[in-house]
Amino acid sequence: MTAPPALLTSDSGSVRTLTLNRPHRRNAVDRDLWGLLRQALTEASHDPAVRALVLTGAGGAFCSGADLTSGAADPRHPLDKVRDLNEVALLLHESPVPTVAKVDGAAVGAGWNLALGCDLVVATPESRFSQIFTRRGLSPDCGGSWLLPRLTGLQQAKRLALLAETIDAEEARSLNLVTWVVPADEIDAYVAGLADRLAAGPPVAQAQTKALLNEGTGRTLREALAAEARAQTANFASTDVTEAYAAFAEKREPRFTGRWFRQPATEDPSCAKQ
Repeated sequence: MTAPPALLTSDSGSVRTLTLNRPHRRNAVDRDLWGLLRQALTEASHDPAVRALVLTGAGGAFCSGADLTSGAADPRHPLDKVRDLNEVALLLHESPVPTVAKVDGAAVGAGWNLALGCDLVVATPESRFSQIFTRRGLSPDCGGSWLLPRLTGLQQAKRLALLAETIDAEEARSLNLVTWVVPADEIDAYVAGLADRLAAGPPVAQAQTKALLNEGTGRTLREALAAEARAQTANFASTDVTEAYAAFAEKREPRFTGRWFRQPATEDPSCAKQ
């Protein structure tokens, strides 16, 4: 019997959903799944038809982290193995597409950090979270050491990482680690509506905004202002700005496309015959 795919991909309009599909391992990510995630995130970032991305897990769990049981079958040096995690974390962080983690169930270790690497996190009350690394004699990976203190502050990040406590969704929300907590029977519709709203937004401006916010904590005010100026220049090169003004004047919703403002001429004068 052929094993089911470890990563499911589905599209609804301009929203792409990636579903970790190893429920027998609570969606723990092995070498093959890291590779599938890397490929899927790369494709989504370069596909203009994808305007929002949802990351979730199958079978009542989000992700229980990296699959440590598969290590014996992988002869690579540990640094090479961690590179798989690093590439996925960077792709998720740097993607120009807005990303949403839909968490229902456990999000543990690298699995929690995959969720934290998304722009927004929606969880059910039943969800549980843990930076489990120290219980395994390890330290955070998949971006956790960078993400946690920026989202919740240094002291709470140390508490979560050093004690490896398990917290519920409401506490995670109070620590700025979950954006919304939604009942389990409502989360599918809630995330679908949220993703549709993101997909309807101006893609160039959203990509610029995401990059500015991600990079802003490491900049001085002067550097941030210069980056904002560059971003606005890119925004004004898009037809979305004129579309937004037209929609406002016409009292309708804008239809954003992300197209470049300058359209190619039907005939290049420099190539015309003399």
